[in-house]
Amino acid sequence: MKQAIRKPARSASASVNDAAAAAFAGIAATQRRAPDVEEGRMFGATALKVGGKVFAMLVKGELVVKLPAPRAEVLRKSGRAHAFDPGHGRIMKEWVAIAATDTGLWAKLGAEARAFVSGAAKPNGRVSK
Repeated sequence: MKQAIRKPARSASASVNDAAAAAFAGIAATQRRAPDVEEGRMFGATALKVGGKVFAMLVKGELVVKLPAPRAEVLRKSGRAHAFDPGHGRIMKEWVAIAATDTGLWAKLGAEARAFVSGAAKPNGRVSK
């Protein structure tokens, strides 16, 4: 008699990563509506680019975005984001990571990051009109 093969139970982190991937896919779909936005890779992660420059990516279940340094600092001090280290021990000052538990903020920060990287935002974080 054959024994049934049991699938391993999914961990909570796998569920969080699935939710993060779904949230990032939604942001990517929205951002790709702009003609100058494309998908690419950075640090082995799926990334969004504008004008060939990465502005957002999904890394280990977190949204990582490039923002003006003052805006990034505000997010870090508020506890809603932490500094991004791509793994070589060097913090990237304009890049922050936002946990999957705060996906409600992701779309807004994705738009801010695109504006900043495309040059539509001023260094103080305000978007030019």
